Amino acid sequence: MAAWPKDVGIMAVEVYVPSQYVEQAELEEFDGVGAGKYTVGLGQARMGFCSDREDISSLCLTVVQRLMEHSGLSYQSVGRLEVGTETIIDKSKSTKTVLMQLFEESGNTDVDGVDTTNACYGGTAALFNAVNWVESSSWDGRYALVVAGDIAVYATGGARPTGGAGAVAMLVGPNAPLAFERGLRGTHMRHAYDFYKPDMVSEYPVVDGKLSIQCYLSALDRCYSIYRNKIHAQWQREGLDKRCSLADFGFMVFHSPYCKLVQKSLARLMLNDFLCHPSPDTESGPFSGLEAFRDVKIEDTYFDRDVEKAFMKASSEAFENKTKASLLISNQNGNMYTPSVYGCLASVLAQHTPQQLAGQRIGVFSYGSGFAATLYSIKVTQDATPGSSLDKLVSSLCDLQARLDSRKKVSPDVFAQNMKLREETHHLANYIPQGSVEELFPGTWYLTRVDEKHRRQYARRSVSDDRPLEAGLLTSSNAAEHIPSPLKKMPRIPTATAGPEVLVISNGDH
Repeated sequence: MAAWPKDVGIMAVEVYVPSQYVEQAELEEFDGVGAGKYTVGLGQARMGFCSDREDISSLCLTVVQRLMEHSGLSYQSVGRLEVGTETIIDKSKSTKTVLMQLFEESGNTDVDGVDTTNACYGGTAALFNAVNWVESSSWDGRYALVVAGDIAVYATGGARPTGGAGAVAMLVGPNAPLAFERGLRGTHMRHAYDFYKPDMVSEYPVVDGKLSIQCYLSALDRCYSIYRNKIHAQWQREGLDKRCSLADFGFMVFHSPYCKLVQKSLARLMLNDFLCHPSPDTESGPFSGLEAFRDVKIEDTYFDRDVEKAFMKASSEAFENKTKASLLISNQNGNMYTPSVYGCLASVLAQHTPQQLAGQRIGVFSYGSGFAATLYSIKVTQDATPGSSLDKLVSSLCDLQARLDSRKKVSPDVFAQNMKLREETHHLANYIPQGSVEELFPGTWYLTRVDEKHRRQYARRSVSDDRPLEAGLLTSSNAAEHIPSPLKKMPRIPTATAGPEVLVISNGDH
């Protein structure tokens, strides 16, 4: 390429959440904790979860196929596929290679990328890899596809209500409605044992809750500082003399282990703005009444309740306008680990019109324990006209609340039984899952069995409820004949003015 592709970023987004959930208020009573501990203290309303019918591969198969079908794209049009996950079911074979079975009928095996792992940061690393590929000399003109997926489960105890499950798939290419702002990325990485999974036969992590919060907030401070230095330098080169603050972001989304931490995080950014301002106005405006905190040291405030309370109050309007909408999936489905921050991004898109989004800068903070963190920004296209790429992206997510409402509520006892079943069977060979297939959403891939050599076999539930459940079958060694086949088309990147790519899908004998 003679020059960088223009406006490389996110072109399409697909979200998958499990079909069943438990109410956090009922879980409080079931666990024998005080009313409000999960709902008010953590800010969580519902938690989605998977039976033994779903694993990381089935989640990713579902979300990828849905994105391809809804976007009307040929599998030949994808040249890179990256998976970010910390839900490991094989210490050698990547989830990406399982997804390649979806590509077999198209004949496309020329697809770069494998899995990326570091707690909840893997999805962001995969996304960066995809963007970098499109902007590099390796790019061959095709799209990149990024999948972030996880099943977040905890042992019984205080951490269990911060679980969840789901997957997000994102299509990356040029002329995108959500373009990455080149050079504006603040990253901070250190060694810490705040959350990790050393037990190879357990899905459960080891968690140091207090250290994890400190690591998260310290990473946010550092990433925000680096980001601001970079945007200041960029502005200076452009002849602009201004200071970066929360006011420069139309929306701020965060990795969300639980919603209350996100609210505290936005307050944290206002604290940073306040302490870095050479002469903040404490008589009026957002910093009004905060003069008592002028000399606090940022590293001493992680657990300072007075600072937290004051700045949460001061940032309440900013939270309502910039961040609250991002917590729809997090509040209703829980923590999805790698997809968490991208579920928050999808939530913002789902609850605003293209006109409300057009031209906005969206700040994105991604954190993964251990730890790795980045704060970066996305610029939304100015074109919000009907039929534009932004209009299509927003329209594809407008039913997100309806999807969440269509799930089945189960009792805490049933939830606990499912967690016990996963705990006892997730690592077994020669195993046939016991969970109900009928409870899954139409079009969901699910695990049919694990053979004596730990090879996994999958089927897809029919997209239509009145058709047979066995709409397709995948095994870990063979792709079956009944995967919907895209037309054999030469891959291409549509121009900004091109219409949607027309695709005929066949379900084979079914």
